[in-house]
Amino acid sequence: MHLHIRRPGSRRARLLAAAATIAVGAVALAGCSSGSTVSSSSSPLKIGISLSLTGDFSDSGKAAQRGYDLWADVTNKAGGVLGRQVKLTIVDDASSPDQVVTNYTNLITQNKVDLVFGPYSSLLTVPASRVASRYHYAFIEPAGGGPSVFAQKLTNLFFVQPAPTTKGGDVFANYILSLPASQRPKTAGYAKLDDPFSAPIAESIQKRFEAAGIKTVYDQTYPAETADMTPIMSGMAAANPDVVIGGSQEADSFAQIKAMIQLKFNPKWLFESNGVNSPGDFPAAVGIANTEGAFSSADWYADSTIAGSTKFIADYTAKYGGTAQKIDPTSAEAYSAGLLLSQVAKKTGKIDNATIIKTLHTGTWPTLVGNLSWDQYGAPQGAYLLIQWINGKLTTVFPASTAQHAPVAPKPHWAG
Repeated sequence: MHLHIRRPGSRRARLLAAAATIAVGAVALAGCSSGSTVSSSSSPLKIGISLSLTGDFSDSGKAAQRGYDLWADVTNKAGGVLGRQVKLTIVDDASSPDQVVTNYTNLITQNKVDLVFGPYSSLLTVPASRVASRYHYAFIEPAGGGPSVFAQKLTNLFFVQPAPTTKGGDVFANYILSLPASQRPKTAGYAKLDDPFSAPIAESIQKRFEAAGIKTVYDQTYPAETADMTPIMSGMAAANPDVVIGGSQEADSFAQIKAMIQLKFNPKWLFESNGVNSPGDFPAAVGIANTEGAFSSADWYADSTIAGSTKFIADYTAKYGGTAQKIDPTSAEAYSAGLLLSQVAKKTGKIDNATIIKTLHTGTWPTLVGNLSWDQYGAPQGAYLLIQWINGKLTTVFPASTAQHAPVAPKPHWAG
């Protein structure tokens, strides 16, 4: 989570409809054996990737592209993977499930890439991973962790975040339920984007809150086309819950908060599954003063003390400019996908798909987003961090073992 992570949220209903109808036909894999060992070759290591460089997911798709490109640059400067220079072929899927199927099919059968990495979003990861599975390709993917991804029960898939994205809300629920009963919220309201990533995060929190006696006073699911969140948040304000949970992508998260500011509705706690965890986009959208006290969850953040993070930041800012605080965590997640590949090669001396799949199913693997291990269907077994905007900066606040600051509650009033 993925700070995870930062996602535009408009016009997604048509994408959901398209995803539901996708059937990836089985076709023969010409001239490629999934289990072949190719590490002895001096030819480039060709890796194919489909990313949303245009369309609804383009902001996050471009962040993933920066992470992939940076890993390739750093790796090539260090001598490549088993002596082979990495050559990335990145093609635009326009945020379309249909196009992502075409892209991966072409990358494998026409471009004849050696390996593939995943796209952005669960919506695109589901059909893309089916293509990879049919061709027996490993599918290391940094940004598709919704329930629909793991429900496929694919053994070639590895999600490069600490936990499935539905677990992104668990750390907030853990924090709230760790409070003495007298200090917990008594009521909760939920605003959920109807997509396979966002709504399940809010639903998971809701289930736990209701079981703990926190009463649901407002619960609204809205379609992807919803641009004006004012009517929905007016209903939220009328119900006046102590805690607001936004099961959101990026654009709708910002729209929710802008509507709350306009309505002068200030809940005691505010958690958004996405948007709030974008270190650059969130303050730009709502104003830095209006970020104070908002919660989200994350895996990587600028002040991370994890091994390799300092070098990643230095390499990133040298290549792209800006500051550490402006690095989108999606870039760290994509970079970590490459780190996994490098580690498999170093451990085994081989870099074919069968070896990658077999090797990643054993042990624990250090990355920028934590030490990762997976179940048989690629669901990671760790947990996210709870982050909060404090003094104009994203700050880890829970669990206490990794916190930079205690959580701030109630949330400060909007600056207007």
